[in-house]
Amino acid sequence: MSEAGSPYSIGLDPGLSPPPVLPGLVWAEGVRVLPSASPPPFLADILARVREAGEGFVPQAVRDEVRAMLRFGRYKPSGRGKPASEFLLRAALGGEFPLVNGPVDVNNAVSLESGLPGSIFDADLSGRDLQLRRGEPGESYVFNPSGQAIDLEDLLVVCRRVGDVWQPCGNPVKDSMATKIHAGTTNVVAVLYAPASESASALGRWCERYAELLSSHCGAKRAGFRVPDGA
Repeated sequence: MSEAGSPYSIGLDPGLSPPPVLPGLVWAEGVRVLPSASPPPFLADILARVREAGEGFVPQAVRDEVRAMLRFGRYKPSGRGKPASEFLLRAALGGEFPLVNGPVDVNNAVSLESGLPGSIFDADLSGRDLQLRRGEPGESYVFNPSGQAIDLEDLLVVCRRVGDVWQPCGNPVKDSMATKIHAGTTNVVAVLYAPASESASALGRWCERYAELLSSHCGAKRAGFRVPDGA
């Protein structure tokens, strides 16, 4: 498992200058997607450590930097718009941590442990090439089965290529239903959103843990990761 020769990529739109984010890309192929009835051991361990440490498990400085990464124009990372990593920390402390399926549980575990929001997609729906940009006025997508939508204007978004257009499919708050993991998913690609102040080597360690869990917990036949140069 390594960064070299990755068949997946993520680019930054020229409008993200200077870029507020250091994106880590993780991928896995041949995964099993099984529903979760109880926390797997690696997640149970993280939850126990979070509950012992309390809110300080994720340093306030990390939470502030992640919010600063998202704060732009009209977008304010608070209330329902706060980063997914903060929702997960609150859920862990409240005893109602979401259990979904193997790949999503891996994403949530790494996000909780690192304090960095993450997105995970069915790679056959998202494609292998992704792009990060800001959401444009009027853009939105549905993020849950009941049809609720999130306004994407000025929010940092991950896009998939649809024809000649980069179409949003994820962000550090909520991901689109269009590319979510489902029972028939076999290939996944994920993004960890680190603030630009994060070191590439530290991000690389989190991405490596993510890829290792997709192998050990989800049975991936191949897995790897990419981080920006300098890791």
